[in-house]
Amino acid sequence: MSQSSPAALKSPYDLVLLPGDGIGAEVMAEARQLVELVGQCTGAGFAIDEIPCGGRYYLEHGSRDWPEDAEARCRAADAILLGAVGWNGPDGQPVTMTDVDGVPKMAGWSPVIGNRIKLDLYANIRPVRCLPGTRHGLSGKFREVWTPETVDMVIIRENTEGLYSGIGERTADRATDLRVITRRASERVIRAAFELSRQRGKGAPADGKLRVTCIVKHNVLQGCRLFLDVFREVAKDYPEIEPDVAIVDSFAMFVLTQPERYDVCVTTNMFGDILTDLASVLQGGMGMAVGCNVGDDHAMFEPIHGSAPPLAGKDRANPLAMLLATGEAMAWLGRRHDDARLTRAHGVIEAAVAAIVERGEPLTADLGGTASRSTVAKAVRDEVRQRLSC
Repeated sequence: MSQSSPAALKSPYDLVLLPGDGIGAEVMAEARQLVELVGQCTGAGFAIDEIPCGGRYYLEHGSRDWPEDAEARCRAADAILLGAVGWNGPDGQPVTMTDVDGVPKMAGWSPVIGNRIKLDLYANIRPVRCLPGTRHGLSGKFREVWTPETVDMVIIRENTEGLYSGIGERTADRATDLRVITRRASERVIRAAFELSRQRGKGAPADGKLRVTCIVKHNVLQGCRLFLDVFREVAKDYPEIEPDVAIVDSFAMFVLTQPERYDVCVTTNMFGDILTDLASVLQGGMGMAVGCNVGDDHAMFEPIHGSAPPLAGKDRANPLAMLLATGEAMAWLGRRHDDARLTRAHGVIEAAVAAIVERGEPLTADLGGTASRSTVAKAVRDEVRQRLSC
């Protein structure tokens, strides 16, 4: 990457924060401090626009799950950070709302699914990497099962259609959800997967081969047959990359038993949603897992752990996924604007988190530690400050 002269760099970057509900708002507060620190240490300016949203917002306002102008503010942003949405109502059940068509939706649909569709964030990119020292909580016991030498893949899911198309019906006796798979959406997300394998250049841990795995259920589903046909067509444009096909139920086993075989994987929306949560086990759980919602012109970055209402207000949430998501936002902005300051900040944030995990402290309970959210987040910021020499 060529470095732009300081005069050519964008300043400030317009950053929208969507804290949401529960621990989403708590980890977002830590991300905001990290953004401000990066700005202070690198000279990159950030204009922050924080927009309330989610289930609690809907309960308080009664008709919307975020402000009326929120969509336009997100569209104007250079990048978006999302915490998490979802809250329980007085009856103890998740809050839902009814849209203009009379269809019930999760209160929090607008900042999550709405942004993905309306901003055309067609690729949901989820890095799955095991950091040195990661302890996995399996069967209630923490131990090292997977290592960095066996886990370093990226799973990309199509992010705008599939079972999340919002097309369906319900009667007293039957409910129908229509899965929509189109050639256009399939082609662009599959091409993004091949491009990412080429850019990563490292291949699968087991053999170093550049490989893109298409995850489908083509022995049963018509949409998967189309997705696979498009995959095979696109693969011809990347002769140096090995095309691979996995049936989704088999992949659910092999991703845990043979993770070293995978480089980049690509699949449809619902399959990807389920499999990436499963794959998060490889990296220490969802407290370490990042979701990058990326399109050609917009991007939104989030942890995938959800709002976890029972943990809210207890300072126990793992902030590392949110801080890593902030780093991914820096990386995307750095590439988009040729800004080496932000590219460096991304590398420093990843190194800071890796150092803490390898050291084994401070860590939250989900990683086998006893530290609070705020303690862990401060430790990351201290590492970042030291590495950026400010």
